[in-house]
Amino acid sequence: MALMRIGPYQLDNPLILAPMAGVTDRPFRQLCKELGAGLTVSEMIAANPQLRNTRKSMQRSNHQGEPGIRSVQIAGAEPEMLAQAAQYNVQNGAEIIDINMGCPAKKVCKKAAGSALLQDPQLVEDILNAVVAAVEVPVTLKIRTGWNHDNRNGVQIARIAEQAGIQSLAVHGRTRADKYLGNAEYDTIATIKQSVSIPVVANGDITSPEKAKFVLDYTGVDGLMIGRGAQGNPWIFREVWHYLQTGDKLAPPSWQEVRQVLLGHIAALHEFYGAVMGPRIARKHVSWYLQEQADANEFRRTFNAIDDGAEQLGVLDRYFEQKQQAIAA
Repeated sequence: MALMRIGPYQLDNPLILAPMAGVTDRPFRQLCKELGAGLTVSEMIAANPQLRNTRKSMQRSNHQGEPGIRSVQIAGAEPEMLAQAAQYNVQNGAEIIDINMGCPAKKVCKKAAGSALLQDPQLVEDILNAVVAAVEVPVTLKIRTGWNHDNRNGVQIARIAEQAGIQSLAVHGRTRADKYLGNAEYDTIATIKQSVSIPVVANGDITSPEKAKFVLDYTGVDGLMIGRGAQGNPWIFREVWHYLQTGDKLAPPSWQEVRQVLLGHIAALHEFYGAVMGPRIARKHVSWYLQEQADANEFRRTFNAIDDGAEQLGVLDRYFEQKQQAIAA
């Protein structure tokens, strides 16, 4: 498949790590990039300037030493505030600004941001025009197929986006009302792809190389965005890309590699978030990595009771040692 461009940027491959609040922090983005993601997008950053200097916002906008193109997602509901947020993030090193109109979370939609904006096409147009005019870098957009099943207005929003100068459009194959329930549908994404000439990226339920190929073939999109499928499985990017290029499946990572990657990821979280928050945030990642192991629940209970970073790493190391001894036996 052809490589994808966003404005002046040529992606290494058309596989994008979806922005996920509380997940796609700098350590996880770096890891996914190393393991084959063509682009990673930051966690959603609130456009409200009063929240700009909070610990959470500052961590979310930290790209220090990060390789590749820096794409920063902003969220809000006021055109002027979003335009200023775009300028602020570009000054801080953002090379692409992504606008969130896809998040279904109640606290985001309650403020008429995220996917709630899909109900108001005029406001969508005002926001996109304001942000595109405010910065020199490419502006991209993330949406859902619509507000609910009776209001799948993704095609209308896509055409507004193209007119406004949006450089790439990611579409999650669910409506806002679906949240993350049921299965993603790709018919609307395929119709959107046919309706605009800007790059379109499909998102939703892409959890394996085979599913990635199916979605790509079915929709004819330019790229794929992987979110929950990468949680605990950052190898999915190299596996999907290899499969799309060759039709062959890569062997899964060895226990030795899983051990090395997981220990490195947890140590990076400790360093990034500090001695208190680092071990807390590490818990969900460890749970995702090991969820398919028969002893996952038992190990999770042990691991989640540990507050000390060094102790967490020691327990993980012993876990892998026992696993490898069992395999060798």
